[in-house]
Amino acid sequence: METPTSVLFLLGASHHTVPLAVREKIALDVERAAALAARLQQTAGLQEFTLLNTCNRVELYGVAADQAAFARLRETLCEITGCLPAEVDQVFSLRHNHEAIAHLFSVASGLDSQIVGETEILGQVKSAYDAALARKWTGPVLNRVFQKTFQAAKHIRTHTGIGEGQISIATVAVDLAGRIFGDLAPVKILVVGAGDIGLKTVIAFQGRGAKSITVASRTLSNAEEAAAQSGGWAASLADLPEIIVDADIVASSTSAPGAVVTHDMVAAAMKRRRSRPLFLIDLALPRDIEPSTAKITDVYLYNLDDLAKIAEGNLARRRSELTKCHTILAERTAALWPQVAHSLNKSGG
Repeated sequence: METPTSVLFLLGASHHTVPLAVREKIALDVERAAALAARLQQTAGLQEFTLLNTCNRVELYGVAADQAAFARLRETLCEITGCLPAEVDQVFSLRHNHEAIAHLFSVASGLDSQIVGETEILGQVKSAYDAALARKWTGPVLNRVFQKTFQAAKHIRTHTGIGEGQISIATVAVDLAGRIFGDLAPVKILVVGAGDIGLKTVIAFQGRGAKSITVASRTLSNAEEAAAQSGGWAASLADLPEIIVDADIVASSTSAPGAVVTHDMVAAAMKRRRSRPLFLIDLALPRDIEPSTAKITDVYLYNLDDLAKIAEGNLARRRSELTKCHTILAERTAALWPQVAHSLNKSGG
């Protein structure tokens, strides 16, 4: 088969190779994501692109006219993330053509997730593609690749048991709470953040029998809407110093650029709790809860990496499904690649 003149590529970083503290540094908030997209549109040699930006990965899928485009992309990543060139080289990996397709298939199917089999990632991939399509960042190559990706992911969900139990970061967090407390009915729970993960966390707690759930959000109306899901209470972030005093579990998942639950806030609350333990679950990236809170007596802090380790213990019963999934995706990758290679030749010519 003729070697394509253009290159399909993935340039990305994820939880597999990047520790939590570094993922915080390269995480793209709305402003930085917009700045990166603006620069990418101006990058010579970049013919198509889609940016996938989640709490555990920053991945750029694209079509490059030549190898020189990658040097320009490296320069752009340095500027947007504040990383040095050596750091970018260490953090971001580059995959070409067939390998890029295989990786995207695996990502969308939940096989590459920190919590293997989780379901949110497919929606995130679809949202990233829809945004790129609407802005005309994609073209014939990526449009074909992403459509085939969604078909492959749907097939995996339908014909294998990899997602059995509706695994998500929210359900793992609630499972952890159940292990600690057993019966959640008398436990006072505070969910900070009323976005998608916050809402799923509220629903998961309710499903496990929790009766006392408070939702705090920067926008009170959002907190009220989420709290209505469980018949709970709503509060604003300004109320956190007071409402943390009464909580047994705090699960936080905002999109704030910095900590919303601080060391000083927790330390002050613990002085009023009379040695009652407090369990903090940080579901955000950048992190919502200052890591130093773990040093406070009777405070127990769990972050995304901790939850992934807990989920790993539940993976054993699904390991046999992983082999089946990888076999299916390898076959679909092999079938798609000749079509993509033909499109790449056309785009490069």
